[in-house]
Amino acid sequence: MKKLTSIAVLLAASMLAGCFDKNAVADITGPATGARIKFFNFGVSSPSVNFYANDTKVTGITSGTGVESNSGVAYGGVGAGGYYSAIPGGSYTFNGRITAVTDNGLQVMKLTSTIETGKAYSFYMSGIYDATAKSVEGFVVEDPLPATIDWTQATVRFVNAVSNSQPMILYAKNQTTGVETAIGGVVAYKGAGVFTPMGVLATGVASTYDLSTRLAGSSTNIMTRTGMTFSAGRTYTIAARGNITVTSTQLLDNTANR
Repeated sequence: MKKLTSIAVLLAASMLAGCFDKNAVADITGPATGARIKFFNFGVSSPSVNFYANDTKVTGITSGTGVESNSGVAYGGVGAGGYYSAIPGGSYTFNGRITAVTDNGLQVMKLTSTIETGKAYSFYMSGIYDATAKSVEGFVVEDPLPATIDWTQATVRFVNAVSNSQPMILYAKNQTTGVETAIGGVVAYKGAGVFTPMGVLATGVASTYDLSTRLAGSSTNIMTRTGMTFSAGRTYTIAARGNITVTSTQLLDNTANR
């Protein structure tokens, strides 16, 4: 199967006016306009879904025959191959719908949010999936990317998508120098920290860090991930996902914003 990477430049205003099949994934070859948004499935134990803006499908996977796959965006995944999708600014009911044969098209979460033209956002299905109610939570955060690129260091922010966690601080420790940096301040569930410089890095060389989260004033790690690489001039989001009471579900996810 191949991902529809061209989805990163879709959904012109005419699409939302209903000029195409609402279940089709559009392929627009012109330049991206409006707002930009990424879609993450971080709802623990949630089914695979396609993401929609109102009734317009924004993510999808096709097979080699052109027939859409039932795979969708699985737990831990991001739609459109990790790229931003472009949609007109405005108020939307963002929602995720099951892609499997069983319960196909069933909406398991929805969230109304307004996004602004010229800005970037990330949408997260989050928390722990309720298999009885067939529902999961979600939230949207703005991605206020730095206006200029600093080619001497990486810039990182922290998002907390763990519904049963306490507010946490993200730390990044350089494996070579041993220097540890707090990435912003305390971030509660459904929150996002500020983009924070990690310190001067060698241009063109990826530096390796060990990541951890802690409560404010504590030296005890809650979530950890070692051996993560970051490059100067790049902007990243580290998102915590999983069930805080089940270690095997926990992960600090690293996604490049730019």
